[in-house]
Amino acid sequence: MTHWEPADANLWQGRDDSAEAENALRLFQTIALSQTFSPEHYRDKLALLGFACDEGVKRNHGRPGAAGAPDALRKALANLASHAGHERLVDMGNFLAPTADLEGAQQALREAVAQCQRAGMRTFVLGGGHETAFGHGAGVLDAFPGQRVGIVNFDAHLDLRFAERPTSGTPFRQLAQLCDSQQREFHYACLGVSRAANTQALWDEAQKRKVLIVEDLQCSEALSQLTAFIKTMDKIYLTVDLDVLPLWEMPAVSAPAALGVPLATLLRLIAPLCLSGKLQAVDMVEYNPRFDHDGLAARVAARIGWQIIHGWQ
Repeated sequence: MTHWEPADANLWQGRDDSAEAENALRLFQTIALSQTFSPEHYRDKLALLGFACDEGVKRNHGRPGAAGAPDALRKALANLASHAGHERLVDMGNFLAPTADLEGAQQALREAVAQCQRAGMRTFVLGGGHETAFGHGAGVLDAFPGQRVGIVNFDAHLDLRFAERPTSGTPFRQLAQLCDSQQREFHYACLGVSRAANTQALWDEAQKRKVLIVEDLQCSEALSQLTAFIKTMDKIYLTVDLDVLPLWEMPAVSAPAALGVPLATLLRLIAPLCLSGKLQAVDMVEYNPRFDHDGLAARVAARIGWQIIHGWQ
């Protein structure tokens, strides 16, 4: 059974520099903590949600442990400086999935995201495995039924697998099928794809679905393609699978990338999405604290999240 709980306030701690100046603040000092799941009280804010689930990773034969990511990433974010935009952040707690009922967990996240979006919030979800993307993306599609929702995925993998049941490798096939059932177009761009990590069958499925693919080796020159994609959309859902980064920058994932897209390049590509005025939802997935022995990978992930929230217009 999936259930909700408020975030642990003890995770939001850090250095107090407020004696220096009124604006010498860090995220732990500016974030709001909601003790109830009540998005109607936070219109125009950014809802931070945790999806503590890695059942999809287990089903996909990956390295489990991503269920511990939401709280580990909160700790990594807490001590970062609070600048313009960060004061909009409201921690709306965690959705916990302690059993093998992945489908139920995705449905709970879907309903929560739709509720936040309809209440005028935007959503930032900390996964969890990439099974997070079906629940999050479906909630966004539900909230904007008459609009063109573009899905932008930074990922070494297309995640269009066919399987008998949902896994961390199936979320975008699931979203494509949901779009089919709703008689709407499926708009999907995947950047940072490793051809070596995706079979020809997955490539064929992507071509059938008219997916915009930018391979890892092409990402330094991908800005014009991404800009053109953004222009054709009404709303954007951005999902960042941290395994898009090189393994020396992000070793703590289920499937570390031998090549990957460098962090600086990734942030340059994320910037126009944040500035577009169309970004409605973001998640970061696949961080696995079990393989982050010195906490450096959490710092990398936190910097990505910090940058997105700061630039989100």
